[in-house]
Amino acid sequence: MDYGAMIEYLPLYGQAALLTLRIGWIGIAGSIAIGLASALITHFRIPVLQRIARAYIELFRNTPLLIQLFFIYFGLPRLGVPVDAEFCGCLGLSLLGGAYMAETFRSGLEAVEPGQTESALSLGMSAPQVMRHIVLPQAVALSIQSFVANVVFLLKETSVFSAISLLDLMFVAKDLIGLYYDTTECLVMLVVFYLMIILPVSIAGTIVERRLRHGAFGA
Repeated sequence: MDYGAMIEYLPLYGQAALLTLRIGWIGIAGSIAIGLASALITHFRIPVLQRIARAYIELFRNTPLLIQLFFIYFGLPRLGVPVDAEFCGCLGLSLLGGAYMAETFRSGLEAVEPGQTESALSLGMSAPQVMRHIVLPQAVALSIQSFVANVVFLLKETSVFSAISLLDLMFVAKDLIGLYYDTTECLVMLVVFYLMIILPVSIAGTIVERRLRHGAFGA
């Protein structure tokens, strides 16, 4: 391998990694907000909104992110709604992730024994207090494994952003390969940078999950 070329390409990969991280974590934050709202709507079976939430979840869970990005990036301007590539990436990742997070949060909420809610209400707690202090903490603990898997999945899905001309890691790798034919060097650097982004998340998720499983979290 040409290590001199790899060192030369390092600043380009560094800039691309920062863009990938920024879009990835903005999208993940958006997906958590959308997913939690959708999960609460479906869990409490709110009329009308429940059907809308279920339709949204099924639509975005069963269509590829690339198609969703194309619709947002090319379709919305035709409807008079201009969007730039970075906003498109954040929005697309938020909508895709929200559908997966919604099912994760919903399964966690439904795994909490109903008797605990009934007992808390009988003791004089209000419904918001029950949700905040009884249901949500247990739901988070029960769904942490799936939540971390979704975060890792969304970070990996950022690799398709090059299709809308975002200068992410995949775009830089393909561009350099096309220009200089350093295929091995560029792909090795691509793998290394994705590992640097995703592996810490996976390790941290494993540690948190283990602590929650053994009841030592917060001790």
